[in-house]
Amino acid sequence: MTHFTDLIDLAAERTGGRALLASDEFFAEKENLLKPGRGVFVEGRYTDRGKWMDGWESRRKRTPGNDWCIIRLGLPGIVRGVTVDTNHFKGNAPEAVSIDACDAPRDETPEALARRSDWRTLVPRTRIEPHLENKIEVNDPARCTHLRLNIFPDGGVARFRAFGEVVPDWTSILARNNAVDLAAVEHGGQPMGCSDAFFSEPRNLIMPGRSECMGDGWETRRRRGPGYDWVVIRLGRRGVIERILLDTNHFKGNYPDTCDIEVCDAPGATEEHLRPGATNGPSWRTLLPRTKLAAHEERIFERELLDKNPVTHLRLNIHPDGGVSRLRVFGRPVAGADR
Repeated sequence: MTHFTDLIDLAAERTGGRALLASDEFFAEKENLLKPGRGVFVEGRYTDRGKWMDGWESRRKRTPGNDWCIIRLGLPGIVRGVTVDTNHFKGNAPEAVSIDACDAPRDETPEALARRSDWRTLVPRTRIEPHLENKIEVNDPARCTHLRLNIFPDGGVARFRAFGEVVPDWTSILARNNAVDLAAVEHGGQPMGCSDAFFSEPRNLIMPGRSECMGDGWETRRRRGPGYDWVVIRLGRRGVIERILLDTNHFKGNYPDTCDIEVCDAPGATEEHLRPGATNGPSWRTLLPRTKLAAHEERIFERELLDKNPVTHLRLNIHPDGGVSRLRVFGRPVAGADR
C-alpha cells in the first residue's frame, strides 16, 4: 500500500502553494513553511529580532490562545496525510498542532478566509515532537482548497507538507476545448509505482515547467544486470493520447539509451496490478515503440504513436536505466469517464 508521503504535496510552493496569513511571525516568516527541503540551521546567525531560523516561528505567547497560519493549496484536493517538520526547532517547537480545512474560492482574501465559519477539523489537536518530521495520517474524503495550521501555544515549525490526491475542476478544464496534458500533476496525474527511484522521484516527471536541474527529474541507479527501469503514471482523466513530449533536460551523461511507452485502460487498477508481470494485471498495449533517445533534449512524438483508444494509465520503460526530466501526455479527455 502506498504511504501518504508518496502522494503529491498539495501545498508545495513549486505548484502554487502559499502561506497567506499568520497570527504572528515575529522570529521567522510563514513563507518558509512551504519551501523545499527540511530547513537548515546556521550557527551564529542572528537578526535584529533574535536567532535566524529557517521556518515559521512566532514569539512567546503571553496571552491566552494559540498561533495559526492559513495556507492556500497550490493543488486543491483530498488530503491523506500531513508532515509537521520541527527540524532544528529543539527548545522552541509547539507542544501540539491541529489542522482545519475549507473549500473556498482561490482569490478569496486572507482576511476573509480568517473570518469564514465553515472551517472543519482535518486533524484534531495532536501532540508533536521537537526536531522531528512529525507524520500524521488524515481520514477526510472531502476536497479542500485551504488549510489552517494551528500551533499550541506558540513556537516554530520548519516545514509543512499536505500529501494527497489532486481533484481538479474538470468542468473548467474541458471548457477550454483543446488538448490537455492528461498526466500533469495539476490535472490529477499520479505516479503508481516504479522500478527504482534511487536518485530522484518519478513525481518530478509530471511537475509544471521544465526541470531546473538534474535532481528535478526521475533518475534511477546504474543497472548492473539485465532488465530495464519503468514508471507507471495514472492519468488525471481517461482520454485518447495524441502527442507525447519526453524531455531529458540536464541529463547529459546519464540519459536512457532508448525508451518505449505502453498504455492500458484499467479504471481503478491498483499499484500492485499495474506492475510489469503482475498476475491478473491489465492488458498493456504499445503506444510508442522502442525509440532511441539523446542527451539534454526535448522530443515530441505524434505520428509515431500507435494507439488511438481511450486509456487510463501509461507506463514509460527506459532501457537500461538513467534519467528523464519531464513527461507530457497531451490528449482529449473522454467526458464522463473515470480514471
